Amino acid sequence: MTSKDRAESEETSSGYGSISRDVDAVVRTDFDGHTSVDVTTTTSGAEFKEIGRNAAPLMITFLLQMSLSFMTVVSVGRLNALDLGGVSLANVTFTATSAIFQGLATCLDTLCPQAYGSKRYQLVGLYFQRCVAISTLFAVPIALLWWFSAHALRLVVDDPRLVVIAARYLRVMVSSIPGYIIFECGKKYLQAQNDFTTGQYILFVCAPLNAFFNYLLVFRLGMGYIGAPIATSVTFMLMGISIVAYIWYQKGRNGDMDCWNPMCNWRPIFSNWEPMISLAVPGIVMIEAEFLAFESLTILSAKFGTEALAAQSVVASIQTLTFQVPFSTGVAASNRIAYHIGKKRINDCRIATKTTIIQIGVILAIANFLFLVLGRKQVSTFFSKDEGVVALAVQILPIIGVNQFADVFNVLAAGVLRAQGRQRIGGILNILAYYVVGLPVAVTLGFYTDLGVKGFWIGLGCGIFVLSIGEVYCVWNSNWSQIIHDSHLLHKSTQGGNL
Repeated sequence: MTSKDRAESEETSSGYGSISRDVDAVVRTDFDGHTSVDVTTTTSGAEFKEIGRNAAPLMITFLLQMSLSFMTVVSVGRLNALDLGGVSLANVTFTATSAIFQGLATCLDTLCPQAYGSKRYQLVGLYFQRCVAISTLFAVPIALLWWFSAHALRLVVDDPRLVVIAARYLRVMVSSIPGYIIFECGKKYLQAQNDFTTGQYILFVCAPLNAFFNYLLVFRLGMGYIGAPIATSVTFMLMGISIVAYIWYQKGRNGDMDCWNPMCNWRPIFSNWEPMISLAVPGIVMIEAEFLAFESLTILSAKFGTEALAAQSVVASIQTLTFQVPFSTGVAASNRIAYHIGKKRINDCRIATKTTIIQIGVILAIANFLFLVLGRKQVSTFFSKDEGVVALAVQILPIIGVNQFADVFNVLAAGVLRAQGRQRIGGILNILAYYVVGLPVAVTLGFYTDLGVKGFWIGLGCGIFVLSIGEVYCVWNSNWSQIIHDSHLLHKSTQGGNL
């Protein structure tokens, strides 16, 4: 490698905060003539700072986005118990099925940063456009499911009044799908370019607007519970429009680094979908497997009475909030490592991965554990004033603290797997961990011992520990040269072979 080539390979104009060094490099050439470089342009400290800096706005973004559905429960909860029950049922259905769009968008965690790192800038925009098109195709059965949800809900809910409320809610939410898809894909498109704040700024405006719309429609205009899904749908529409407006404003401003694929060149958008779907489907499995496992516990908790169900809802809400910290960090790490893969820098990949798993992982695991154990009484009281509910939640939270200690490493390792394009491994491990180990042990401990709801969380924790060990093992023994080679072939195939 000449000094000129080395300088070009180590340039920092991408804005990713790489540290440029004049170092010798070992160039590996595989059987296909593809090269990867054993060159180090970063340090553990630089990776720690970069990933942490990008994770902070992501945490705020995810929390604000969560607040949209939370606000509907808060507003409708002031009406009556029947409306609240119906809306809660609709929210669970909405979250479970709309998570498919989040899973589809995870393929962009792999493709867009890798393409950006390898300077295939126009591919970043093409991947975004393809993912929107694929998600729109998947949206058709989801929209039909929501529109005719009453038929499915009657099979699991006895009260027909709850079914009517939930079904009407979901019909309105069909109109939220375009904005939801575009915002999810748009976030990934911008994150690949090291823009982790635009989504946050959009939600800084839209989240308060959502609260205002809920108040206006539900109470001031007297629309009742149906005003809540209208408010949420309008908010998602505004989010989608806002991110498209920003992308359009950004288009063409970066010169040679412009990532937009011209819409006049529309044929590639609707071709070569197979590589993206091969990444997206395991991404859906990873998200849905975990979500459905946790939701199953809430449904099963009803067998132990109202107090147990309420306590389960409290600790599940707390667990969801604390989960956002490692999840946001995992997304930031995924983008960073995928960028290094695009640059074909093996040592940088290794450094970023070890920094994520060892340094960041240990800090977050300890922080989450201490928060859930030491602050269990205070945080439980914030969610409920019922002494019986709080007492049971206080007993469960230390178990969740132990689970979260392991889950941090699982979430971060999953981010690395997405960066590598190995979502299939994560999907298989999720199914095995939750449905072969976690849920069977949880049901056994919950129903056949005196542990009750606590047994559910202990059993699920067993699955989480198995998942963490499996994913960390796979990440730790990564063949980075092969991963970089596979990445090259993947981008080549998505272009139809035209490099």
